Amino acid sequence: MQVFVTTVQEGSMSAASSKLGMSPAMVGQHVAALEERLGTRLLNRTTRRQSLTDFGRTYVDQCRDILERVAVADEEAEASQTNPRGQLRITAPTTFGAEALMPALGRYREIAPDVTLDVTLTDRNVDIVEEGFDIAFRIGELPDSRLIARQLAPYRMVVCASPQYLASRGMPQHPSELSNHEAVGFTPAAKSPWKLSKHDEAVEVTPRMSMSVNSGQAVRMAARTGLGVIMQPAILLTADIESGLLVRLFPDWHLRERPMWLVYHRDRRMTPRLRSVISFAIAEFAPKPDDGGYGGVE
Repeated sequence: MQVFVTTVQEGSMSAASSKLGMSPAMVGQHVAALEERLGTRLLNRTTRRQSLTDFGRTYVDQCRDILERVAVADEEAEASQTNPRGQLRITAPTTFGAEALMPALGRYREIAPDVTLDVTLTDRNVDIVEEGFDIAFRIGELPDSRLIARQLAPYRMVVCASPQYLASRGMPQHPSELSNHEAVGFTPAAKSPWKLSKHDEAVEVTPRMSMSVNSGQAVRMAARTGLGVIMQPAILLTADIESGLLVRLFPDWHLRERPMWLVYHRDRRMTPRLRSVISFAIAEFAPKPDDGGYGGVE
């Protein structure tokens, strides 16, 4: 049933094989064995695509319900134990996950050594209920009312450029001067204006984008090689600023912060492992009193 449900969820047997850690042929054998036992076909399969049969559409919902009941039974057994154990599935945005979450999870494993972690880093807003994640870190607004959300420290942005770029193009003294500078943008937000404020003064400026790229790490490397000014998360740039590879511009100005959240399904049973990771994440990524945001570069 798990193989069948995963095949439907992933859209193909080859995709399900990667998810389940088995060969596509073995996935096909599981589905075929289930169909043989039921005496009816669940999937219409061709060389190009697969689709559920009429019975398959009904049966997959029943399978999901049965598998959820099995998971609940396992969680109730786990809840009777003191120490957190079992698998946790976590999803987080790519940059935050690589730069902040991964080091933190190393510390979490020290206090919960019997918990195994399955982490997916993606900037896609995944459906944690449908895709089977225990918790998710989210940056920005939260439209999904099905989830419980715990607010973490806001996500801070900073503006930087390399010393080489500033030596050749000059150091901007006011954010309005950015309109005369080349910039490297993160593709999803490359066309959005940069908004900075200081006391009662607010500036909205759109630098000339010499390049846009869909990777925060690539934007960072482009800035280091002198391709232009960038606006990226502080957690991604802190080490380069401290080492002198990048120079922070307008440190007295405030850039719009984005709220950050820890979310989980409101109907999810609070097992020891889930309770432990929620408590750890809230403590680890709580607002910092010194800067009010995560990854604060002073």
